[in-house]
Amino acid sequence: MSNLRPRREDPPVLEEWYRRHLGPDIHDISSSGVRPYTFAEIRGLCRIPVEDLDEVLMDDSVSQGGAGIRQAIADRYAGGDADRVLVTHGSSEAIALTLSTLLHPGDRVVVQEGIYHSLGHYPRAAGCEVAELPAAAVRHGEIDHEVLEHLVTPGTAAMIVNFPHNPTGVTLSPQGLKALTEHTAATGTVLVWDAATAEITHRWQVLPGPRAADGNTVSYGTFSKTFGLPGLRVGWAIAPPELLTATFPLRDRTTLFLSPLVELVAEQAMRNADVLIGARAAEARRNLAYLTDWMADHQDLVRWTAPEGGVCALPVFRELERAAAGPEAVERFCLELLTRHRTLLVPGTAFGAPHGARLGFGGPEAGFQAGLAGLSAFLRRHRARPARGGAR
Repeated sequence: MSNLRPRREDPPVLEEWYRRHLGPDIHDISSSGVRPYTFAEIRGLCRIPVEDLDEVLMDDSVSQGGAGIRQAIADRYAGGDADRVLVTHGSSEAIALTLSTLLHPGDRVVVQEGIYHSLGHYPRAAGCEVAELPAAAVRHGEIDHEVLEHLVTPGTAAMIVNFPHNPTGVTLSPQGLKALTEHTAATGTVLVWDAATAEITHRWQVLPGPRAADGNTVSYGTFSKTFGLPGLRVGWAIAPPELLTATFPLRDRTTLFLSPLVELVAEQAMRNADVLIGARAAEARRNLAYLTDWMADHQDLVRWTAPEGGVCALPVFRELERAAAGPEAVERFCLELLTRHRTLLVPGTAFGAPHGARLGFGGPEAGFQAGLAGLSAFLRRHRARPARGGAR
């Protein structure tokens, strides 16, 4: 008989949903990223000759990331200071390394409502005192000043936010970012900024990486969302060098470093970021225009706040909202949509929103429109049926 006693923990709803339901031959209108590129497209767009790939020495890299990819990231996002860049296996590793190192039991940490699960997990796992920034406090490009002053007080260890927000698409204006960075700097609070979709905006210009007056910030980026390279599995953190160095013992016992082959491709992709992001951002904006018209045609069935950035939104289904349906109802709703119309959404239970779902508009236009057609047919059929599941 086995003596194994693995610790049991429920996986994040988002990842488990994709594990169970993402597959071939479906209309995926759930993603928070743009349409992925093929490797052939990347080689062509980034002008990577086969000879460069053949010359890569398949040796170890280094803990902070190879010099080429760190400098490329620094030139675009960190004022050229490569010492402030840590290259990781996706931004999920950057989050794990830095937050596990930065936070301590009893720290007061403010976390934005509905944020990506990893960003909320590590403060709680560290035994921090966690306060939530309500979604309603972010309006017209700014965080309500009274709410910010009440939540982020002297002695607050960190404030963790994601703009443009995944999944709502709400973001800050340049003035809103300035007010936030000034307040966190004045209170001695580390601003932890997830900028996964920062390169695609619909209302204001692309925000620069936040830099508080004393440099007391940590920001994350990834090739997965706006670059169209989720399979590359490369992300990064930009932070004070002393924090990055402090992550090395944990990294030395886990992933160590990236492949030099992956780093070469990532470096060339970063050097050609405008080309890669530009093409996909244009497609996403065409999809958003189509979605805006679709929402207007279905306002009796769905309500939403139009996204200000990123490539996803969080529409609320009026039937479920009126019935005050429990969280299981929206999961049944999404499963039935998938079964009947081969169309995938992520239920809002992954983001603390029991009556809505994440809808992504970064994919191929034909597939996106087909997915919306399936959702339209399903909603109109579903309207005639009573919602199951009472209030909780």
